[in-house]
Amino acid sequence: MSDGFVPVAQADELRPGQMKWVAVNGERRVLANVDGAFYAISDVCGHRSAPLSRGKLQGHLIECPLHFAQFDVRTGELVNGPVSTAVPVYEVRIEGDIVYVKG
Repeated sequence: MSDGFVPVAQADELRPGQMKWVAVNGERRVLANVDGAFYAISDVCGHRSAPLSRGKLQGHLIECPLHFAQFDVRTGELVNGPVSTAVPVYEVRIEGDIVYVKG
């Protein structure tokens, strides 16, 4: 796509409740499937730069594997934990069976 969206996965790669890290323009993102809706969030926790993709996805909350901070994958907002800043989120688009994330 020419509008800044990068193909990152096939839609059927992630079942609801699953997530994986993907690369977008050289940066790591977490792609998460929450009840059939896809969300993309930075794969870097603001506390100690831990990879969020190694944490747990519970509903719409992603939990950092180091200090258990929880972020809402829909908004990037901190829900609970030792971090004071939100995590960036990125626009997701699905065309056909391809998932795209804005760079």
